[in-house]
Amino acid sequence: MILKIKKIDEKLNNPLPAYATEHASGMDVTSSSTDDIVIDPQTTMLIPTNLILEIPIGYEAQIRPRSGLALKHNIGILNSPGTIDADYRGELKILLTNFGKVPFTVKFGERIAQMVICSVVQAKIEITDELSETSRSSGGFGHTGK
Repeated sequence: MILKIKKIDEKLNNPLPAYATEHASGMDVTSSSTDDIVIDPQTTMLIPTNLILEIPIGYEAQIRPRSGLALKHNIGILNSPGTIDADYRGELKILLTNFGKVPFTVKFGERIAQMVICSVVQAKIEITDELSETSRSSGGFGHTGK
């Protein structure tokens, strides 16, 4: 499949999303802010990427945290995974949250998230009075024990 990407400002030399290894499922996404962005503890900032995606119909882009940022700096994505729909044509921005106790600075070109392209199916909704039974039934939170 082909993922078309347009740079909003072609003069900005921020890296395109890229797979770091041969069998990686996620592409690294980078910040395009030419100004450092400081994320204070317990706050969330919207980080620009300078990218507009054309995701094929039947797919979505899932935006996920980078494990290294999470482990080393307590940086995550509040609505993880974030969903970018196939019909969205605005700038891809990453919602980074500092869950730590010290400020974190995002610099130009820094890898800030991973993007995974996934296929999706849209369900057709059907109202019914009867549903099939399962062995689990309505067992919810914690129903299987520890």
